[in-house]
Amino acid sequence: MKTPIIIGTVLLALFAATTFAPFAAAQYTPGGGLGLEQELALAREKVQAVQNNPHAGSGTPYLDANGVVGASIISGGIFGGIFIAFVVKAKQAEKAKRA
Repeated sequence: MKTPIIIGTVLLALFAATTFAPFAAAQYTPGGGLGLEQELALAREKVQAVQNNPHAGSGTPYLDANGVVGASIISGGIFGGIFIAFVVKAKQAEKAKRA
């Protein structure tokens, strides 16, 4: 009886380990990242780009459909609609059960 649970737990742990292992190993691989000079040059370029375009903001479109608020409204509408469908079905099943 407990064998399927143990096998499932081992498989879940194996899948989780294989998912996160490349991320853990990537920080220790030599030569895979940029050098200090390259990192500093990129940081200077980023600072210069922000100074040249102060009106640009962070670049996150909050009120756009692809932004934070738009995506929240869209996903809320979808999941809210699913919730309402479940509630209606439950009420109909409850009424049918009483009759």
